[in-house]
Amino acid sequence: TVARLLASEIVANGKRPEAALELLGAISPDDPLHPVVQMRQVRLLQRLNRSDEALRLLQDVAQAHPDRPEPMGLMGDILRIKRRFPEAVVAYDKAIALSGPPQPAHWPLYYDRGIALERSRQWDRAEADFLQALRFAPDQPHVLNYLGYSWAEQGRNLERAKEMIERAVQQRPNDGAMIDSLGWVAMRMGDTATAVRLLERATELEPGDATVTGHLGDAYWEAGRRLEAIFQWRRALNLK
Repeated sequence: TVARLLASEIVANGKRPEAALELLGAISPDDPLHPVVQMRQVRLLQRLNRSDEALRLLQDVAQAHPDRPEPMGLMGDILRIKRRFPEAVVAYDKAIALSGPPQPAHWPLYYDRGIALERSRQWDRAEADFLQALRFAPDQPHVLNYLGYSWAEQGRNLERAKEMIERAVQQRPNDGAMIDSLGWVAMRMGDTATAVRLLERATELEPGDATVTGHLGDAYWEAGRRLEAIFQWRRALNLK
């Protein structure tokens, strides 16, 4: 079984997830490592865009091992990717409840649930989860960026949002999404010149992102560069 698990990992890394699944399919359900095998199968099914099969398999694993948080956490991830945000929240709730007393290693669960809550328009709970994730991982760039950008969107805590996003960008200086967030908070604070400079850089790094391109259009409009703004908005419409 261990050999098959290792072989499946090698085959999957060679971009052959179907062959990796075949290797795992020969392992008996009575094998002591079968729960590990099933979790690997779930991830492979997700890579193959067979998420409904992955969710059904996760349900089986969760029923067989009701005290384990991992199946519910992975179920939340898949549901979130499928944009089934309220269902993802329920799965993450169960995963966190099964994880025992909160500890630093749990920060991804709080961050992921925070995203699902924010997309479900449950902002108060989402904000609490992002802040909890930051208490556990104060310098985590994705959490800093997500919360900072969310505050900028709401026009709240702008100074703190700017400081948080700057810390994220220091760690990920070529991340177009994070530079976009920094440009957007500059826009919200009325610093149009800085916003234009940052959003131009973000667009260079993320030329296919409709949101980033749209933000650059907004910044050009605020700077009085109307034709360029309209051009960027049209680009954004063509992208998405």
